[in-house]
Amino acid sequence: MHIARTGRGVAACAATAALAAAALATTSGAGATAAAPAAVPHTKAVPAVAGHTLVHDVADPLPIGQCETKWHIACYNPLQYRTAYHLNGLYRQGVTGKGRTIVIVDSFGSPTVQHDLDVYSRQFGLPSTKVKVVKWGHVPAFDPKNSDMTGWAGETTLDVELAHAVAPGAKIVLVETAVSETEGTTGLPEMMSAEKHLVDQGVGDVISQSFGATENTFPGFARGDFSSIKKLRYAFEDAHRKHVTVLAASGDGGATDMKADGKHYYDKRVNSWPSSDPLVTSVGGTQLHLNDHGDRVRPDSVYNDYGAGGGGQSHVFTRPSFQNGVRNTVGTRRGTPDVSMTAAVDGGAWIYSSYDPTATGWDVTGGTSEATPIFSGIVALADQVAGHRLGDINAALYELSAHHAATNGVVDVADGTNNSYEGVTGYKAVKGYDMATGVGTVDAQSFVPALARAARHG
Repeated sequence: MHIARTGRGVAACAATAALAAAALATTSGAGATAAAPAAVPHTKAVPAVAGHTLVHDVADPLPIGQCETKWHIACYNPLQYRTAYHLNGLYRQGVTGKGRTIVIVDSFGSPTVQHDLDVYSRQFGLPSTKVKVVKWGHVPAFDPKNSDMTGWAGETTLDVELAHAVAPGAKIVLVETAVSETEGTTGLPEMMSAEKHLVDQGVGDVISQSFGATENTFPGFARGDFSSIKKLRYAFEDAHRKHVTVLAASGDGGATDMKADGKHYYDKRVNSWPSSDPLVTSVGGTQLHLNDHGDRVRPDSVYNDYGAGGGGQSHVFTRPSFQNGVRNTVGTRRGTPDVSMTAAVDGGAWIYSSYDPTATGWDVTGGTSEATPIFSGIVALADQVAGHRLGDINAALYELSAHHAATNGVVDVADGTNNSYEGVTGYKAVKGYDMATGVGTVDAQSFVPALARAARHG
């Protein structure tokens, strides 16, 4: 597993994902066994948890100006995000995600996730919610001295708090997988088997995945054999049939991404899975420029500071039909991302955590793993408006972008900034679809009801 972070919770390691049966144990103690299909090979991958924590262990969240003075970055709270994305009008109408469920998948999880969400919610005047924890496999006891575990705990905290901030009325199910390289039970097969089990049980309307593995690191890739990736798609195929929306972070490496060692980047354009999967909505990153009220002082730009929003052409998947309208940009391949939300560390999110007793407090975190749970909240709001699961939203997303985008709440990001990173030339944010920010970002007041109308799955 590779967890890209700065500050607390740095962990980088290559892992061999061994296929194993996994046991389901919920907080109520109920158990069941399930396994990925036997045809899935052992997969050497680098599931990269996108995200960066630059500021950590602060006693209380600070205003933007103080962050800029102390750390030379802007820092935003959820109330400012709500203003920036025009969410408050929806809340006044009772659109909070009530009746819908967001599934968040993270290895190990966090032992203090409920307490931390409660503190976070009180700080900003939000109603808290009960996080249902599902343990998939024999999740080891949390060790705050294990950097792999603390890195995932930070990711878990970010995912849960940001999804709740956007959809405060939605239920949250946190799936903790038993990834541990010391026990040899690591990898994507376990995550996919967990997701399929929940889909089959009817749990969840939208799945948020803040992890990814570079396509090039999968077995057989070099010789053009993509079966090791395609045999892992069963969870997404199941979700597609059951009309569950699946999201994935596009990554923090711009147009490149990590090699199998989890430490070095490719010196060429690459892409990552599951973001590159056509059955998944790929969520990229922008940089917000806000004042203390949450109003924009200038248009959004591409996330490119302590990481860069992932995007580019898949080497595994050809262009899906929903991207035929942007064929001049993506060519014959699947292009990512599809849509983007705030992800820059300069403009990162305040989150609260206490899983490490020696480092309790408020952090400022960014990355496309911030953008993804935020967008999961947007989908939950649209599910509520529609009165049913929207399922695969990709066709609807591109339809809204192509026809009366402004009216439909699709906001183009076209300021000319780019996602070049680690010496690899990326893509510019230009008018219309691009592989820096996808169709752009959203104005939720218009986008949520438009998406509810356009996505016809029920």
